[in-house]
Amino acid sequence: MRTLRFSDGDFSLQLAALDRRAAPAAEVEATVKEILRQVREEGDAALLALTEKFGGPRFTSADQLRVTPQEFEAAKASVPSEVREAIAASHENVRQFGLHSRRADWKNRNAQGVEVGERFDPFERVGIYVPGGTAPLVSTAIMTCTLAAVAGVPEIVVTTPSNADGTVNPALLYALEYAGATEVYKVGGAQAIGALACGTATIPPVVKIYGPGNAYVVEAKRQTVGLVAIDLLPGPSEILVLADETANPAWIAADLLAQAEHGKNSAVVLVTDSEAILEGVRREIDRQAVTLSRAAHLKEVLEGSTTLVLTADLDAAIDLCNRFAPEHASVVTRDDDAIAARLRTCGAIFLGGFSPVAGGDFFAGPSHVLPTGGAGKSFPGLTVDQFQRRTSLVRFDRESLARSLGGIEAFAGVEGLDAHGRSASIRLETPGA
Repeated sequence: MRTLRFSDGDFSLQLAALDRRAAPAAEVEATVKEILRQVREEGDAALLALTEKFGGPRFTSADQLRVTPQEFEAAKASVPSEVREAIAASHENVRQFGLHSRRADWKNRNAQGVEVGERFDPFERVGIYVPGGTAPLVSTAIMTCTLAAVAGVPEIVVTTPSNADGTVNPALLYALEYAGATEVYKVGGAQAIGALACGTATIPPVVKIYGPGNAYVVEAKRQTVGLVAIDLLPGPSEILVLADETANPAWIAADLLAQAEHGKNSAVVLVTDSEAILEGVRREIDRQAVTLSRAAHLKEVLEGSTTLVLTADLDAAIDLCNRFAPEHASVVTRDDDAIAARLRTCGAIFLGGFSPVAGGDFFAGPSHVLPTGGAGKSFPGLTVDQFQRRTSLVRFDRESLARSLGGIEAFAGVEGLDAHGRSASIRLETPGA
């Protein structure tokens, strides 16, 4: 673990590395560009070849990529009742949260009497990426598909990596079907994003892509903007805990280790103005880490991307948090609300010692699909309205057009677009029209 203290001579220089912008590594950018080219030009053949190349199973036909009704039925039969109950409870919390934040149509009249408004329609066909691999993210199925279903999306297409034998985790399949997925394909990585964006013979294209993934998946989403829309840039997991002397070091360490458990490229940060808390958390991490099962993943993150920072005061800690723009910010201070009110770039903020980040990841209600890598400076987390397409509505009548004509003609004149002005005035020259 790296430790930075405000008394260090190069403290400011080292903090500069924590002021992040979401930008791809050149190698990742080039690799993804080539993968997307292959999928665009070769379609299903590229999906089969790339799946095998990157450690997946050797499918002999593109038909094998789609999860069958029989696989869904088998999954349902094998999921323990306590897991089904947890999925149902989490789904209901996310569904209720989504219902509260869903946008509704509205109409009004402006000052000239023109009827204006907005209409919100669900996208017709969306693609959702759900990570698999060493930790199939069952919770991500709930945190994405549920919102699409709440918005009324009729075609909810999911891509997720399969196991080496071509199967998908049963609990994940059960959660996907429960949350509303209408198609599921056993494709992972940047090639899955390419298939969703460009379409193949087996996977028709979608209009918007959602969901978290590794650096290659995130970069693929970035490179396909224009072909499709995307939700945000959610990559490897992150946490920043902002704590003062009132915090419990054991609880902080547990939260940090929980995010480190995701492994490669996860970012784990503690920022505190208390030396006692910093050292206490360090000791607790060492003590708790040896009791956990994913030792290799923890070791990689603790050695490579865990930083403990001692600041001169909480103002400096708040400033660092805003510059880091964490996916998850945990605020454990004497006045959590006052501190949280000054945080502007976090994907989600967890308030108080009794708010484990895992509670939000799995269960509370807001989606855990959140911006990472500094993208929180520009992107919010996933919400149900991102599954809705907004359309503005405008209706003039003769009277409201007459009251608006002066303004329309003024803009047409100053912009040198006389046909624009004429398109309005001609309507008022024919009585009764």
